Amino acid sequence: MLEATNALGNAVLSTAGGTLTNPSAAAALAVGLAALGAGYAERGIGSAAVGAMAEDDDLFVNGLILTVLPETIVILALVVVFIV
Repeated sequence: MLEATNALGNAVLSTAGGTLTNPSAAAALAVGLAALGAGYAERGIGSAAVGAMAEDDDLFVNGLILTVLPETIVILALVVVFIV
């Protein structure tokens, strides 16, 4: 999978004369990879949070906060796309 991602990144970020040929595709790739990473992080955090809440109901708020935290990565990527 890493080789395919590397080839996709090279194709999207190809330059012609030192300028980016398709900046919207590069932005889409950045947000997509940020979302993929956040989803991968939430996979483990969510299962651990549900297991902890099964043991003790008082851990709901902590589990919710830790589950939502990786989504800030995607929000920050979207902010960067709109700024650039």
